Amino acid sequence: MIEGIEFKDIKKFVDERGFFSEILREDWKDLLFDDKIVQFNLSYSYPNIVRAWHRHLKGQIDYFICISGAIKVCAYDDREDSKTFGEIDEITLSGESLKIVRVPGILWHGYKAIGTKPIKMLYGVNRLYNYSDPDEERRDWNDVTIVSKSINGKTNDPRVGKPWDWYYSPNK
Repeated sequence: MIEGIEFKDIKKFVDERGFFSEILREDWKDLLFDDKIVQFNLSYSYPNIVRAWHRHLKGQIDYFICISGAIKVCAYDDREDSKTFGEIDEITLSGESLKIVRVPGILWHGYKAIGTKPIKMLYGVNRLYNYSDPDEERRDWNDVTIVSKSINGKTNDPRVGKPWDWYYSPNK
């Protein structure tokens, strides 16, 4: 994994009424370290929608939780001084198998709604959104300069060395 990317399975406590889950606890130091979440947002996306690429240069860290449907979250490291330069990490999140993913904002990141139903995603941040001076830099979702040297640490993935394709079928 690219340094700073962390994820944690979220437990579901199921009974005859449904289920209950703790989504985030400040004592989850293995995920939060010393971060403090100051804002949570809800994102709704239709199937096959890509929301990418962007990054935050003023220290924002994002925490993604898919609560309905399924998404593929990707992070790309273009820091030339990084030991993971050129790597892409991709993590699938689903409302069926709850997980929270921590993505350092310095990495280019985004997600795609996968499956046949719209998605609902909660995401927390450790910096309040500043309307007059947003901490956000953007690239096109299909930017051909995003080319991976490895994906999830694997160099033998057929997508390595090619522009990132959000619509690459896992069944190819």
